[in-house]
Amino acid sequence: MPEPTTYLQDIALDSSGGDTSARHTWLLQGFFLLVLIGFLYHSILTKLVLNWLNNPDFSHGFIIPIFSFFVVWQKRKKLAKLPLAPNWLGLFVIMGALMVLIVGVLGAELFLSRSSLVLLLAGIIIYFAGWRYFRALLFPWAVLFLMIPVPVIVFNEIAFPLQFLASRLATSFLGILGVPVLREGNVIQLPVMSLEVVEACSGIRSLVSLTALAVIYGYFAETRNLWKAALVIAAIPIAVIANGLRIMGTGLVVQYWDPQKGEGFFHTFSGWIIFVLSLAMLFVLHWTFKILRTSSVRVKEAN
Repeated sequence: MPEPTTYLQDIALDSSGGDTSARHTWLLQGFFLLVLIGFLYHSILTKLVLNWLNNPDFSHGFIIPIFSFFVVWQKRKKLAKLPLAPNWLGLFVIMGALMVLIVGVLGAELFLSRSSLVLLLAGIIIYFAGWRYFRALLFPWAVLFLMIPVPVIVFNEIAFPLQFLASRLATSFLGILGVPVLREGNVIQLPVMSLEVVEACSGIRSLVSLTALAVIYGYFAETRNLWKAALVIAAIPIAVIANGLRIMGTGLVVQYWDPQKGEGFFHTFSGWIIFVLSLAMLFVLHWTFKILRTSSVRVKEAN
């Protein structure tokens, strides 16, 4: 079976003195490919962007495609040196992505229909450039999944236990500070009033956003994959602890200042403060990692 024709190879021939019409052909066919993708996914992408705008849990989605494109741009010289080896298996990946799209649309499952676009990109890369290109682009490709909101069923499965964990942590923190407190499930009983840790206060927002930002931060700040993974994993307990501190702060405001303040502006504004605190905790943890790593190297050199 002959290998699929690659438009990238046509461009290479053109740059070395080949037929200039090859480049025009590539641009035209590439344009029609983009138009076809836009026709299939325009409504899906529109709803995705609106989700980013209206749902603060996934507002970081705007950053992810920009970051992914930046990583690809950084790799452009390495990619230019890779040999092109188009593979017909990419066609099967494309077909699989389109089947996922059909299932997602017919089943009204937004996660599947949105994920199908990322899978389609993988198939296109493999079909026209080969597996080596795809392996080189694996990280910026995989990062794109972070821009897709998790399915509602998974979201609820995560948010529900986080509500109880956040209320338990906040109760412990308040108890340490000497505040009379009693917890009943996700309800914190204070002498002044009761605080209910609802889904919006579960910390899922900061957990999802901080994990995505930890991936980006790890890429720029670390060279070893092990330490990058450690930062991403560490973002999870950091987000949980920070949310417990936020609820504790709300409890202190309610108990010693004004219950109305705890339910209004302070409650919303404290979320931003705690998110910034979470980022600071992530930076401090990374700084600690670097100190321990440097100390370990010095000890080995001394021995």
